[in-house]
Amino acid sequence: MFIRFLIFFILIVLVELYFLQALKTISADYAPQKRKIIFIIAYSLAGINILISSVAMFYPPPEWNGLLRFISSAALILFVCKLIGSSFLLIDDVIRLFRWLASLFNKTPHHAIEEGTNQISRLKFLSYLAVTFTVIPAVSFLYGMVHGAYKYRVHKVKVSSPNLPEAFEGFKMVQLSDMHCGSFMSPDPLIKAFNIVMDQKPDAIFFTGDLVNNEANETEMHIETYKMLKAPYGVYSILGNHDYGDYKQWETPEHKIENLEKLKDIQTQSGWRLLMNEHVPIEKDGQKIALLGIENWGGNLRFPRYGKLDNAHAGTEGYPFKILLSHDPSHWDVQVSQEQKYNDIDLTLSGHTHGMQFGIEIPGFKWSPVQYIYKHWAGLYKQDNQYLYVNRGLGFLGYPGRLGIWPEITVIELTRA
Repeated sequence: MFIRFLIFFILIVLVELYFLQALKTISADYAPQKRKIIFIIAYSLAGINILISSVAMFYPPPEWNGLLRFISSAALILFVCKLIGSSFLLIDDVIRLFRWLASLFNKTPHHAIEEGTNQISRLKFLSYLAVTFTVIPAVSFLYGMVHGAYKYRVHKVKVSSPNLPEAFEGFKMVQLSDMHCGSFMSPDPLIKAFNIVMDQKPDAIFFTGDLVNNEANETEMHIETYKMLKAPYGVYSILGNHDYGDYKQWETPEHKIENLEKLKDIQTQSGWRLLMNEHVPIEKDGQKIALLGIENWGGNLRFPRYGKLDNAHAGTEGYPFKILLSHDPSHWDVQVSQEQKYNDIDLTLSGHTHGMQFGIEIPGFKWSPVQYIYKHWAGLYKQDNQYLYVNRGLGFLGYPGRLGIWPEITVIELTRA
């Protein structure tokens, strides 16, 4: 582990030196005061990056508090952008190397080649490219951290089905997913989001998994916030792949079990009905629909398959309309829409993908790198008479922000076809 950190540390130092060289080249003609300001900022940012990487060698990042993780994430983003930008200077060094090798065979003095005006022009041009391709992505991703992570968007959709009982015409449901509350440094962002939820006046609220990153303790400052979610026909939840604590090294298997039980209990305390491979009826004006909820079942990338749809589906034959809560949308691809016995599940609600927290969404066009992994990754999909809605997630994980794929609150209205 230490050797890996040491190699990373050396790489950071080299990239910082490359980037500083680019700044020196393009600022050579600047006024002294302007150069001074530029280099005070540049050296300060380089110092922070080197300091954080030094701390990481002795104090593992998983043990850092939220503020330190935020600063380190910003520093890492800046480093990656500098790495991309510095690749242009590497081009110049490669050109110099080949010219030097050529001079050995041509008996041409190396300095004769290096002193040409074209060499100076090329170096300055590549230095401008290096700085440009560092600053623009860095500013964009830092915007995603400071503002984009909390740029909540309400997505309103209608789902029509002839199977829907008349009493449920216009039934309004809010779906939330992937809160990852351990990534928030205070309750304020969730309070803001939940106020938006309650403004929608939902009949029911569904949460489709990944309440935490790893540990139930992440919820401690948010428990009172969870209680804000209320709806006439209930608040229901399921577990996502992160809720089981599978990505943390526990002292004993018992600690892991205790963590999961604590997480379940917190949802119960908050007034949420956690569905564990089971179904419950939702009744309105004497008519009923079935709500099924299963544990995580991943069809992609070896995610765990704890869910038992057979258990949840058993006994639902008498319900004309069925809604399934299943965290991972690949479950719908592999099982729900493919197996004949489940073709009576009218609507499946999922999350999990986060839309990779990065992409482009404009009218008529939607793109994110995650689409190369997940066939269904954001929004409403339909196959025959079955619907799938994939929520883009409310929180964030890994990259502590969002750019282009904003955090989502989904409002789904049921109608009779």
